[in-house]
Amino acid sequence: MENNLSTLSLSPIQTKAPWLFNESLKDVIKPYVYMREENHIAHPGSLHSMDWFKENPLFKEALSLDELSFGEAILNLENKAFGADLAMPRWVFYDCALVPGFVCGFAMKKSALPQSYIDVLGPLDPYGDWIPLSLFIVIPTIHKGEWVAHNLCAINSLVPEKDRLYGLGFLTKAFGLWYANVETCVGMTQWGKPALKLHSHFGHIEIITAYTPIHTYARTLTYRCQVKTSVWEQFFSREDDFEFLETYEPSPYQVDPKDEKSMVGLQKKIESKEGPFFLSPREIAEKKINEPLVLYRVKGKYGVE
Repeated sequence: MENNLSTLSLSPIQTKAPWLFNESLKDVIKPYVYMREENHIAHPGSLHSMDWFKENPLFKEALSLDELSFGEAILNLENKAFGADLAMPRWVFYDCALVPGFVCGFAMKKSALPQSYIDVLGPLDPYGDWIPLSLFIVIPTIHKGEWVAHNLCAINSLVPEKDRLYGLGFLTKAFGLWYANVETCVGMTQWGKPALKLHSHFGHIEIITAYTPIHTYARTLTYRCQVKTSVWEQFFSREDDFEFLETYEPSPYQVDPKDEKSMVGLQKKIESKEGPFFLSPREIAEKKINEPLVLYRVKGKYGVE
């Protein structure tokens, strides 16, 4: 897709994800909000300072029969992204996402879809004029200001590289956190999975659980971060997070994504209050997904080991 931005004085996100700022695409690609009326955010985007999302999103009433086809298109994308074994059951989508939470993403005009998107998504006749290209579900918890990131996917993982919208998954989650005024985000992913490289750039990652046998996948990492839009640009620039370097220092410990004993050992340290432990976004970005990661702690809080 062509970019009509000047190449002078562009920020890293404008350079790498020009589709988000391209004026000629503003009526072709839009963020969407799919939620029940009672859950609408009173003052969307008012907590975090951010100028990435200037276009008004598409609003879809999740409980309206008139918008059923859009919900079906969301589920179709999710099913394609995760496959039959991991696809989200419809009752989970309704009970855990639409009733209590917030669903959003980016959608494209059906008439503008590249052929590779159509090939992946299948027959589009049952759906409306707008086709969702990504999905982010975030659910509020009992703790004020804290939300759980429940599901994230994007069409990028399903289409050839030449047709991908760079940063679509990251920007989908960013839009949701910004729009819903999320202060604290809790999420789950598995050690050794590429998703950690994305999730580590929304705020400083604190490890809540390193080994989670109550989950379907025991090697699940539960993390928490205070949402910091000041570090989001670094996902695109790959620059150091100097705030992280100023706040935390390496501990004597590491966690090995290939070694369950390492995860259990870290979990025991967390439960014995030896933390909190944090992960470096720069280290996660630079290392291979199965390499050991250094555990960081708050500077000056701990004595010599």
